[in-house]
Amino acid sequence: MVARLVLVLGDQLSLGLSALAEADKSSDIIVMAEVMDEARYVPHHPKKIALVLSAMRHFAQDLREDGWQVAYTKLDDPEASKSIVGELMRRGQEHGTSTVLATQPGEWRLLEALENAPLSLKILPDDRFISSPAEFSAWAEGRKELRMEYFYREMRRKTGYLMEGDKPAGGKWNYDHDNRKRARADMLRPAPMQFTPDEITEEVLDLVEARFGNNFGALRPFWFAVTTAQAKRALDHFAKHLLPEFGDYQDAMLSDDKFLHHSVLSPYLNIGLLNPVDICTRIVEEWKAGNVPINAAEGYIRQVIGWREYVRGLYFHEGPEYTARNLLGHNRDLPPAYWGGDTGMNCLAHAVDQTRAEGYAHHIQRLMVTGNFALLAGVDPGQVHDWYLAVYVDAFEWVEAPNTIGMSQFADGGIIASKPYVSSGNYINKMSDYCAGCSYSVKEKTGEKACPFNLLYWDFLHRHRDRFAKNPRMGPIYRTWEKMNEDRKTAVLDGAARILGDLDAGRLV
Repeated sequence: MVARLVLVLGDQLSLGLSALAEADKSSDIIVMAEVMDEARYVPHHPKKIALVLSAMRHFAQDLREDGWQVAYTKLDDPEASKSIVGELMRRGQEHGTSTVLATQPGEWRLLEALENAPLSLKILPDDRFISSPAEFSAWAEGRKELRMEYFYREMRRKTGYLMEGDKPAGGKWNYDHDNRKRARADMLRPAPMQFTPDEITEEVLDLVEARFGNNFGALRPFWFAVTTAQAKRALDHFAKHLLPEFGDYQDAMLSDDKFLHHSVLSPYLNIGLLNPVDICTRIVEEWKAGNVPINAAEGYIRQVIGWREYVRGLYFHEGPEYTARNLLGHNRDLPPAYWGGDTGMNCLAHAVDQTRAEGYAHHIQRLMVTGNFALLAGVDPGQVHDWYLAVYVDAFEWVEAPNTIGMSQFADGGIIASKPYVSSGNYINKMSDYCAGCSYSVKEKTGEKACPFNLLYWDFLHRHRDRFAKNPRMGPIYRTWEKMNEDRKTAVLDGAARILGDLDAGRLV
């Protein structure tokens, strides 16, 4: 007789999971299920589906070898239910129990489905993070502004990473100013570690190809780690070979280099194959050994215990309605270019092509290319949110939604960002080589050949003047706009209207 079902989700592939820690190998049975509701609630990139399914199957194998009973449902099992709740109900009937032990899911949608199910459910905190949602809410209470920088400092103090007593190592909390160098092509630059699919992964690839072959994104070649052992090898490779120059070039973009010095560890971290403590400990080891400069170590640790912990806390703090926010009232449809439609904008084409090929683009490609254009063009933030959630292998709602709704699209009204992350083409030209191969000219400010970012930037500011003109960080920008002669202002706004009209008509920019 089975005492309890122990639910393990596809992004909870950690042997130290709280539900596993409380479960009893002798009397409980683990439930893992590949279900269509999770695979289809947005049109996920085929690589994302394959990564999760293959990692789940490998993890189930590890659990069995560790002595657990595992009831595992494959996507193509004839008796498979469509949903996680459906599988719990089916397994409960099969094993004579309605008691379920689970670790808190990272998405309101799934948490509410479990809580509304006719089951005796115990949900445990997900303690694979440095900070709990309750700890974040306690930090947020009474604050007028919930800025990541101050939360990050608390996480540094809590963990002791890069701390010298009560002071930050090197005398500064943040070395971001040193991390904005433009990169050059380098054929000898190392790349993130890649892995050859084994028999289990090949079976998953065939399944995904058959079921999701029409989804946006290339399934093969597939090279992601699918086990903890592989993910740890990828971490070690990054720390030794890529981390030393990660800080300098973390914001750079190159047409012929998809990864530069980025780790591409976020997919493994977000599904549980790695944990933040192991990653940060490894980074600090390299810094203490004198192998990496402090700007690289600090820049990476800030992403792990700063941004990642902060956005998770904010997601649960703000509640399930957060993804529906649209403070700026944007309602334009997502342009076809985001799904691979032709565009004359070289930067947008490269970011989307890379996303289609790899299911990956780094944070500046997401924020300052695809996100920047969507915000300037007034695209519905809900559609932008759904797109990011679908196309990136590391995208799970708790981490993706605040980055998109808040930081990228300013749809939350400034909870995350003190001003919208918008720029003209000059920023992209400064940080990339994209502009050299573009059919538009980044140097032209008006006219049909002018970079669309140049036109839409000023149009965005003009449209939202009432909201942003008094923002202390944006006042100088508005003064620049006010000093422009009227003919140039008219040319800019007419050019922007032409671009937005083309987007509304479904014509490609």
